Amino acid sequence: MQKTLHINPDKCTGCLQCEMACAYENHGTFATAKSRIKVFDFHHTGKKVPYTCTQCDEAWCLHACPVEAITVDKATGAKVVNEATCVGCKVCTIACPFGTINYVVDTGKVQKCDLCEGSPACADACPTGAITFIDANWTGLSKMEQWADKLGNQTSAS
Repeated sequence: MQKTLHINPDKCTGCLQCEMACAYENHGTFATAKSRIKVFDFHHTGKKVPYTCTQCDEAWCLHACPVEAITVDKATGAKVVNEATCVGCKVCTIACPFGTINYVVDTGKVQKCDLCEGSPACADACPTGAITFIDANWTGLSKMEQWADKLGNQTSAS
């Protein structure tokens, strides 16, 4: 069963625990600038929204890479950057419509979320449940049923 990150912006408080956990997991430091997940701050509304690679099926980054440095991890389904193969050309950063692949000046390579090999540090660290790691096939059916019940969903008479 493949899993995916699910982000609920309504639960985000902007605490940056996800950014710190990601930076620590991948770089051994709490430097949020090195995080592969970012919390966007909508200053005019006060809303905070975490965002990172959605591991999209289209995988524009993977298809755009001229040296095939981005591959699919068969266990997690994550599109993963192989640093040894990456030449730092940044074509994948241009191809990604979401802006979730970042060039790292220190290494001359790119980085993106790799789902922490199936145990995302950001989801583990999120104190409010704004970031969860759920079944990728989740359709939201149970939520729809809950709303229907609230609205008086009754078995119809034939």
